[in-house]
Amino acid sequence: MTPPIRLGLKENLPQFSLLVLVNAFVGAMVGMERSILPAIAEEEFGLAARVGVLSFIAVFGVSKAITNYFAGRWSDAAGRKTVLVAGWIVAAPVPLLLMWAPTWNLVLAANVLLGISQGLTWSSTVIMKIDLAGPRNRGLAMGFNEFAGYLAVGVSAWATGWIASRHGLRPEPFYLGVAYVVAGLGLSWFAVRDTSEHAALEAKLAGAHPHSSLTQKEIVARTSWKDPDLSAVSQAGLVNNLNDGMAWGLFPLVFAAAGMDLARIGTLAALYPAVWGLGQLFTGTWSDKVGRKPFIVLGMWTQALGIVIIALGSTFAAFAGGSVLLGAGTAMVYPTLLAAIGDVAHPSWRASAVGVYRLWRDMGYAVGAILAGVIADLAGLSAATLAVAVLTAVSGLVVMVRMKESLGRHA
Repeated sequence: MTPPIRLGLKENLPQFSLLVLVNAFVGAMVGMERSILPAIAEEEFGLAARVGVLSFIAVFGVSKAITNYFAGRWSDAAGRKTVLVAGWIVAAPVPLLLMWAPTWNLVLAANVLLGISQGLTWSSTVIMKIDLAGPRNRGLAMGFNEFAGYLAVGVSAWATGWIASRHGLRPEPFYLGVAYVVAGLGLSWFAVRDTSEHAALEAKLAGAHPHSSLTQKEIVARTSWKDPDLSAVSQAGLVNNLNDGMAWGLFPLVFAAAGMDLARIGTLAALYPAVWGLGQLFTGTWSDKVGRKPFIVLGMWTQALGIVIIALGSTFAAFAGGSVLLGAGTAMVYPTLLAAIGDVAHPSWRASAVGVYRLWRDMGYAVGAILAGVIADLAGLSAATLAVAVLTAVSGLVVMVRMKESLGRHA
């Protein structure tokens, strides 16, 4: 007999916990690149221009951003689990291409597939956790989701950096990716259950609402610019991933220029997402109590401070301190932005709104990679890093001025 559909983390703990584990494997897929792919670009393929080195992040960001948009729509139309499984199938060739690709163009192709996979898998796990949690614990649910994903990014980045320092840049570090795909696909296919009925129940309980039935065009407009709360969240998400794209592509080069070896670069590349991941265990649930807006504003400004310290630093201690601040600020922002979308969007079109938000957010990877690469080629690594810090601080100011508190909007 099928158990009754109920909302809440306690009521859905086995499935929620399973989705946390699945998202850890999703995050680990990205982490395997973070500490070593810029070095592969320079050492194996001879890419000297920063724009060329960062091109893998640009194609990843564009493909993930576009996929995020459609993943939200497909989740509403075809079911969350279908989208999740499809994402893991797309991921299957990625570690093999990264191991053996003879040209940089094939590395870029691997990152297109990785972006599509991340858009499908991460979007669906976010939507499914929001479905299960119901209106009372969205921040906590997103905290656990992003904790698992980004802690895994950090652990995977450290592991691949450590393996590369002992066995070389390829192929050994990417053996981990094969294990991630097998585990993630197996759990998603055989153990995860769809959560569309949970969203339908919440929509029924929420009742009629002036914006409970919107066309896709209206959802895009509201999330992107018409609704001041949703649009403020969307721009903050874009700038957050703009600086993450810069950190992913430029920070390993900044650390190498300061004389750090591969093992230390791997440790530093892991520190920021690890603090980010662990911090979200606390920031998500705190935002359920004190509100979304304070965490978003202070988080963006904390990120900006961390980036400035890294830009001006030259020692391992300075880089580590800046990375901790950057991770702490991102932990304040990341689950809170998703929870705010869940607060404002009606359950009947929430998955689509999450898709639009994640379209803008992950387009930040491409914008950050191109912007940071161009500035780095013209004015140096420090100038590029400082420019991103200024943009991050301004984004926090936009949220402070434009966004109203969203906590309890539909609770």
